Amino acid sequence: MFVSASEDLGIKPEDLTEPPLAEKTTVLDAEGNPIAQFYEEYRETISLDQVAPIMKTAIISIEDFRFYEHGAIDIEGTIRALAKNFTSGGIAQGGSSITQQYVKQVLLNSATTKEEQEAALEASYGRKLRELRYAMAVEEKYTKDQILEKYLNIAYFGAHANGIEAAAKRFFGVKASELSLVQAATLAGAVQDPNATDPNLGKKQRAKLLSRRNVVLDRMAELKKITPEEAAAAKKKPLGYKGTPLPGGCEASPYPYFCMYVRNEILSNSDFGKTAKARSQYLNRGGLTIQTTLNPKMQKAAENAIKKHVFASDNPVASEALVQPGTGQIKAMAASRKYGNNKRKKEMSYNVVADAQHGGGVGFQAGSTFKTFTLITALKEGMKLNDGFSVGSGYRAPYYSTFKNCKGENIGDPTHTVTNDEGGGGFKSLKTGTWGSVNTFFMKLEEHVGLCDTIKTAKSLGIKRSDGLNLTEYETFTLGTNEMDPVTVANAYAAIGARGKYCAPMAITKITDRNGKVTNFKPKCKQALDPEVADAAADILSGVFTQGTMRSVGGIGRPAAGKTGTTDAQASAWFAGFTPDLAGAVSIGDSRGAQKYKLNGVTIGGRYYASVFGASIPGPIWKDTMLAALKGTPATDFTPVNSARFGGCGSGCAPVERTEPEGEEDGTLDDVDIADFG
Repeated sequence: MFVSASEDLGIKPEDLTEPPLAEKTTVLDAEGNPIAQFYEEYRETISLDQVAPIMKTAIISIEDFRFYEHGAIDIEGTIRALAKNFTSGGIAQGGSSITQQYVKQVLLNSATTKEEQEAALEASYGRKLRELRYAMAVEEKYTKDQILEKYLNIAYFGAHANGIEAAAKRFFGVKASELSLVQAATLAGAVQDPNATDPNLGKKQRAKLLSRRNVVLDRMAELKKITPEEAAAAKKKPLGYKGTPLPGGCEASPYPYFCMYVRNEILSNSDFGKTAKARSQYLNRGGLTIQTTLNPKMQKAAENAIKKHVFASDNPVASEALVQPGTGQIKAMAASRKYGNNKRKKEMSYNVVADAQHGGGVGFQAGSTFKTFTLITALKEGMKLNDGFSVGSGYRAPYYSTFKNCKGENIGDPTHTVTNDEGGGGFKSLKTGTWGSVNTFFMKLEEHVGLCDTIKTAKSLGIKRSDGLNLTEYETFTLGTNEMDPVTVANAYAAIGARGKYCAPMAITKITDRNGKVTNFKPKCKQALDPEVADAAADILSGVFTQGTMRSVGGIGRPAAGKTGTTDAQASAWFAGFTPDLAGAVSIGDSRGAQKYKLNGVTIGGRYYASVFGASIPGPIWKDTMLAALKGTPATDFTPVNSARFGGCGSGCAPVERTEPEGEEDGTLDDVDIADFG
């Protein structure tokens, strides 16, 4: 009857374009554990054998009880609908088969403009005829079971749940295979008008859904799919809607800052799509499985160390990133505050651990951690470990032309004095000047090796401002006046630990698409430094723990190197350090405005600090993190310094007699007073 009717009407099948359904993307840590989900539509596509038989029965009973008997169009249902429409003077009944409903959903999901969406929903015979042509082609292409499977996966049930699996979890907290009679009848009732019966919207909508569920139960009893007694018992049950929270989003992730980094890496990287829209669809609709670099053990180590020293309720916020030397893999990203928009709870609304490109903000001035780049430049240009200068307690550029930026412009300011706060003059070598973090020594050293060469060294190690602007090129560059983020600083120091091999920060190792196609991502590395120069820098920086500003904090029981950093008048404080196996950077500053709210006379982590230095809080956080993160990992030695090239006996020398004053709070040397250069 169907064939002859369609032939008489001159209706011919028309192929339906069926774009892939929007599916959620799952993010995994390095061990394969789910840590986040992204989606434009919350959907999990499943096969028909993963749907409870009672669910299939319920949906067919209420939507298309002759589904397995008719073709693309249910002639009896259509005649019934046409008769009703004729008497009502409009389109009152659709008479649509499940196949036609599937076609309608495909057209709606494929719509990219408001006009296309309206065309897919318009109440007209033209739309019905177009749907019928497509339905005929679908019936020729697929079996009935395949069509039912596709329909159940594409249908919208309300409460932001697309597809039967998502709906079962959202409504009742179970899988589609576990649905009971009452639950199945509820979901079968929801598809007719999911917005009007959306239980997430309130009591009125829940009452409508309950009424609709009972209609389904009565229909199932009428068709003898269940007994009248079963229907009556089921109708006495409450709705049972649980409203299981939707998974996904970085706010719901146990590692929100790392999650933000991954999300923004895809959204900002042309490797994942030529346009912003294409990248967004790839992430939120692609049904991807993204394997990442995050190490749960190391992440926990960073979180615990931060919690030990800084409270979430403190105004200053501490953040830390861990990076693997030789690969650039980000192993952990942690902060003292939760991610979110609740200002009362002091939640962070941006990625305080990363740069603006990855959801971060302006960052904090990196302070004396930048002295390392001047040190490396000096070693590159032939200075030996014990080479140095006699310096005073203050430094002024002798001429405007003393310092030139990389454009060749004179930017030296002979009217401005950089000081060591409380003295600390005398002869300083690369070793002792670094161990004591002597400001005047590093100004003199930068004058000697050249500002632009120092900037080029920093850039070769991936240094760029957190806010994405160009690095400021003033004479105080070596004192860390540029705002940084922990990922960037940790990664630069990781390159020293890898003997000069710089690798771009890396968060994603593998992406598997919805069809099982795997794309692997390898580190993007280059040899940024002569390995022997990196060895010499690591050797000097090792002495920071034994003879320098981290002396009171101590080492970690294995070869390690690093540098404290404190900005002018304690606007922020840092520690960046590394072993051959792991590097990390810790920053602390007040997110309300570091220059306005400085780290003087503050209580942090329940402890009062007259002034916060790099070794006061960031150094201990780094140490506690490394002890836990590297537990069970065999210690790796640094490559010994080439003494024939660089002279001296490196960090193994006996302590040099010191004249610099020790820090007030933690007994470490003062590496602070960076002149505020505007």
